Amino acid sequence: MKKKHLIAMMTLCTLATGCGEKAAETKTAEPSKSEKLEVESTTVSEMVPAIELSNMDTTINPAEDFFRYANNNWLKNNPIPEEYSRYGAFTEIDQRTEKLIQDIIKEVSQDTNATQGSEAQKIRDFYNAGMDTIAINERGYSELQPYFDMIDGLKDKADLAELMGKLHSDGIGGFFNAGGNSDPKNAEMVIMHLYQGGLSLTDRDDYLVPESQEMRDKYVEHVAKMFQLTGTDAIEATKKAKGILKLETQLANNSLSRVEMRDPDRMYNKRSRAELQKSTPNFNWDNYFNAAGAPTFDSLNVGMPDFIAGLNKIIFDTDLNTIKDYLRWKVIHGSASMLSSDLDAENFSFYGNYLYGQEVQQPRWRRILNATSGCLGEAIGHLYVEKHFPAEAKERMLNLVGNLRVALGERIKNLDWMSDETKAKALHKLDCFTVKIGYPDKWKDYSKYEVTPESYFQNMHRSIRFETEREMAKIGKPVDKQEWFMTPQTVNAYYSPEMNEIVFPAAILQPPFFNMDADDAVNYGGIGVVIGHEMTHGFDDQGRKYDEKGNLNNWWTEEDAAKFNERTAQLAKLFDEFQVRGYQINGQLTLGENIADLGGLNVAWDAYQMTEEAKANQSIDGFTPAQRFFISYGTIWRNNSRDKFLERQVKTDVHSPAEARVNRALGSMPHFYEAFDIQPGNGMYIAPEERANIW
Repeated sequence: MKKKHLIAMMTLCTLATGCGEKAAETKTAEPSKSEKLEVESTTVSEMVPAIELSNMDTTINPAEDFFRYANNNWLKNNPIPEEYSRYGAFTEIDQRTEKLIQDIIKEVSQDTNATQGSEAQKIRDFYNAGMDTIAINERGYSELQPYFDMIDGLKDKADLAELMGKLHSDGIGGFFNAGGNSDPKNAEMVIMHLYQGGLSLTDRDDYLVPESQEMRDKYVEHVAKMFQLTGTDAIEATKKAKGILKLETQLANNSLSRVEMRDPDRMYNKRSRAELQKSTPNFNWDNYFNAAGAPTFDSLNVGMPDFIAGLNKIIFDTDLNTIKDYLRWKVIHGSASMLSSDLDAENFSFYGNYLYGQEVQQPRWRRILNATSGCLGEAIGHLYVEKHFPAEAKERMLNLVGNLRVALGERIKNLDWMSDETKAKALHKLDCFTVKIGYPDKWKDYSKYEVTPESYFQNMHRSIRFETEREMAKIGKPVDKQEWFMTPQTVNAYYSPEMNEIVFPAAILQPPFFNMDADDAVNYGGIGVVIGHEMTHGFDDQGRKYDEKGNLNNWWTEEDAAKFNERTAQLAKLFDEFQVRGYQINGQLTLGENIADLGGLNVAWDAYQMTEEAKANQSIDGFTPAQRFFISYGTIWRNNSRDKFLERQVKTDVHSPAEARVNRALGSMPHFYEAFDIQPGNGMYIAPEERANIW
């Protein structure tokens, strides 16, 4: 995916997500398919054939449904386990990686002699504290009391800003998001950003559209239950829950849609602190920033000025007791998974089961493993790459990236719709891409992060404070170009428009994406397309607006921009017309990822044609190299998902469902038609004049 790394101060420790479909998953980290998964070797590629023929279903005509032709037997043989909302290729790699991380944590956790303050001690104590359910259940919700006392102490709305700063710095959300990020028009420097926020459902429209009334009713029931579990009687709890829904609905009414937020020009609104204060006279921003630990600064980016200004009326019109109820709810909501089993279970019941269809919660050990890997990500990542990331994998990836960079450059040079002036700037931007593979050159320093064996809750919140302080300290300083925004053990990849970089963590370099023993067709159709996907993000409908230095800067001629928009509109139309199990895809919401998928396919195909293997054109297992390339692409998106997950995905995720990423993207690939003899009337066929042709 294209990585927009706003650091919201209320964000809890989680593993980052990116180009893979994991991005739309429930807040509860996914479990593995089996607790008995065995991994005998540090090089997974030895165990996995280039293409697992048994996963295919050759009784299905590839010209009718290529997704099921490539994956149908896998889909039938891999029903979704009850603790999942979906299960696919990303999950399979997660399983392998998780087992390796589990072994690392187990080894570290058994080291009783780890030096106090060492990363080993912190990993050990964090994990063990999270697994100490006896102590966690004994404490119940008592660790929330200091936050409740702070909120109860709010005597006047004039003091709300200071309270919000304290809550945000501790990971407690509410009303809006704030944090440091690069200045979109001066990408070398970090500035403060403000964005809309404060909602507890997954999307603005959940509060607004009639179709979501049942969800809102269930939400009120859930909030009331959570209040009851923290000491409020049933009648009062329901009253509080209804008031919270009303307040959050006001926030939703002021919020931009997900499609509207995809416009980076609209999201850039530089303001002085005086201008910000004038727009919201009822909220003292100086008090907020001071309490949040922000350094001195003169100006900031207000991503949604109307939303921020609208806070003034909401705060003025809302009863103080309702504001307190809302903040108390944000404390409970943001902390539920760290607390006693009754709160944890009720939180899962609504967010995991009701919203996403996950039938049971994942095992405790797996959730704590993922939390440990999130809060101490690079400490664990360092151990992971030492044990499980061979140097030859990085070398081969560098070669692949180099070949794809050449291929994309040639495609840009040969575009018939772009002027030479814009081509020259596009090629310069491509030349300036930074490539990061495997792991950071400079590891994060956790020396200021205190971890003790006594309290999982406190360890989590100390991690949040540690990260908040790190991010706040960046404001007003140059961007650290060496920093990574995913850990090495993350099964994903990303492109950052502000840094003009593509990043591939070590863990994604596994089958079916990357296989050291596979033929080039399979690797180019897998990880090659992923590389091309991330490169293309630099030239999608958002990424194209950033220059080679990462600045939001219109480097296109007006005529070329108009031609680009015509072509992307055609791609959006193709996806608007596509349904998966009756769920309608939003072509505008998913446009950037769809552009990147199609671009990735084209670039990887061209790069593969440069190889000796492609030139030799020798079949393997009865498939031509071209066929193996496309089969490989189809297999990386194999995925079963529950209806509730799919419903959430099409409403909230910028990624199209897996079936569309295969069947709709391939429909605009001329070489796919040749490889599988796609003819008019076939299900995969799109008339030439209706196909998308961008990069």
